[in-house]
Amino acid sequence: MGRQTELARARVDGAALDVSHLPSFGFSHRSLMWWGTLGLMAIEGTVFALAIGAYFYLRAFASRWPMEDQPPALLWGTVNTLLFLASLWPAHYAKRAAEALDLRKVRLGLLMTSAAELAILGVRALEFQTLNCRWDGSAYGSIVWMLMGLHTLHLITDAYDTLVLTVLMHTGPIEGKRYVDVSENSLYWYFVVWSWLPLYAVIYGVPRLG
Repeated sequence: MGRQTELARARVDGAALDVSHLPSFGFSHRSLMWWGTLGLMAIEGTVFALAIGAYFYLRAFASRWPMEDQPPALLWGTVNTLLFLASLWPAHYAKRAAEALDLRKVRLGLLMTSAAELAILGVRALEFQTLNCRWDGSAYGSIVWMLMGLHTLHLITDAYDTLVLTVLMHTGPIEGKRYVDVSENSLYWYFVVWSWLPLYAVIYGVPRLG
């Protein structure tokens, strides 16, 4: 009786360890990539918060803000903000397509997202030219350039990642984990977009408050 019980338990244990029928990838909280992306966003969000805190610390001790004659010009920063918000749609389109394993729509979504991100990078170059300050001209100039530089680094990183994924999804090999990469890339782009909004308010709005 005891021997039969041990054999039955061994068969049950063996069946429990057989995971060959399970998928090799998953989305959302079922993916380690998702948790890693959340952790990265938490760390980088903290960096942005600290940088904004440094901005207001410097402003509190300045008799004049900005220290230069003019605040940043609004045109290109506002244009880029609108482009950022518009880019959420193709990124979300690519994310939904990836989670549905729809390769045709994934390719289209990545192409649209890549085009939007490259356009934003082009406008960002114009933004830097209209900040009306140098990075080494004053404390104000240094913190503004740091805020812009930090966000631009994230923008470049995600644009590069999107372009690489676009090439991979058009040339292959097409693996399940590539769809996960597309989904998490879009998630990270959400972070890049939404983190820009408070930065826009600080860089362009606060200097106009007097």
